[in-house]
Amino acid sequence: MADQQALDEVVTFTSDLIRIDTTNRGGGACRERPAAEYAAARLAEAGLEPAVLERVPGRGNVVARIEGTDPGAGALLVHGHLDVVPAETRDWSVHPFSGEVRDGVVWGRGAVDMKNMDAMILAVVRAWARQGVRPRRDIVIAFTADEEASAEDGSAFLAEKHAALFEGCTEGVSESGAFTFHDGSGREIYPVAAGERGTAWLRLTARGLAGHGSRVNKDNAVTRLAAAVTRIGDHEWPVRLTPTVRAELVELCALYGIETAELADVDAVLEKLGPAAQLVESTLRNSANPTMLDAGYKINVIPGEAVAHVDGRYLPGGEEEFRTTLDRLTGPDVDWEFQHHEVALQSPVDSPTFARMRAAVEEFAPEGHVVPYCMPGGTDAKQFSRLGITGYGFSPLKLPEGYDYRAMFHGVDERVPVEGLHFGVRVLDRFLRTA
Repeated sequence: MADQQALDEVVTFTSDLIRIDTTNRGGGACRERPAAEYAAARLAEAGLEPAVLERVPGRGNVVARIEGTDPGAGALLVHGHLDVVPAETRDWSVHPFSGEVRDGVVWGRGAVDMKNMDAMILAVVRAWARQGVRPRRDIVIAFTADEEASAEDGSAFLAEKHAALFEGCTEGVSESGAFTFHDGSGREIYPVAAGERGTAWLRLTARGLAGHGSRVNKDNAVTRLAAAVTRIGDHEWPVRLTPTVRAELVELCALYGIETAELADVDAVLEKLGPAAQLVESTLRNSANPTMLDAGYKINVIPGEAVAHVDGRYLPGGEEEFRTTLDRLTGPDVDWEFQHHEVALQSPVDSPTFARMRAAVEEFAPEGHVVPYCMPGGTDAKQFSRLGITGYGFSPLKLPEGYDYRAMFHGVDERVPVEGLHFGVRVLDRFLRTA
């Protein structure tokens, strides 16, 4: 059982890590090394031998292993990223890198995404060292760089160049799961992630005839691009129920007294789920959202090229449909290519590991309802899947009603309740002891 020191340390570690500015603006503009050294020092104090690894100077990653009691059991990877997205100070109520603890809440960029989980891992590992605890299976701890961009300097680098450190790992847990979702009618739902949509960040390029803005031009690159972007933005993708999402809907239907035969009309089921539909709606379909446009340099000059960027996501098993649909929507006058491309993931919800995650949450939140779900976005689990590691989203937090967990991700005034961190430490400790 997590002791009082672990509960105190998780708050301290969350605050300390937030104060280490690891803003990742993409393109290599980040320095996670100070946070990596901080995490490595806390692990070393617990008797572990962490390795700090970098592909390029300043982009620190940390890996350490705790030996289990059953050498025949597959190892479990427990990972969290050290980088955070940018924060505009003038928009915040507190300085985003203050790590301020006020009225039972820890404030700052990374409080939820995901220095809180990093702190939970550290607190649990150190409690085990004090108590002489050894888990059943080997636990590999990894703190990574660059998750908020391409992962090139983080999990992708580790998976490619340091695979031996993850030898024996069959499963992994990381961010975005086992948090409290309040449905507005008194129910508490705890979604545990067992899948991720694939990442398909696209660059669209239209080419045409450059010329004077006052003249007729039937080969206008801007017009061609705008038409393609409009078609993409207006496209209605068909529903595709993956096994993870179907399992989620079945459990939600049971919770809300909806006949599973009604899943033939998923949109009608979503209406009956009310607020809980938010847990499902972004993972029923592929998606492609235009996000950036770049064309021209002067108002009276028609450019010869126009570029757009699209954030595409595809379901497990949905990549071929995504590709063929984009070919059709862009048409013959616009080319598209992947700017960043990562796999979709799907993990079994009937596994012993999922059952143990469910049991750990239910022990400390007996009033809660654990359900599987698919993440609409992606995590480092994509890169670690290249090593044959099955990934789950499990960073437990008990949250009060009215706290918008999802708005904290990349949002203004990101913060986490101290009691939520305490719950997370207890649940994570319970799960990892039994995993």
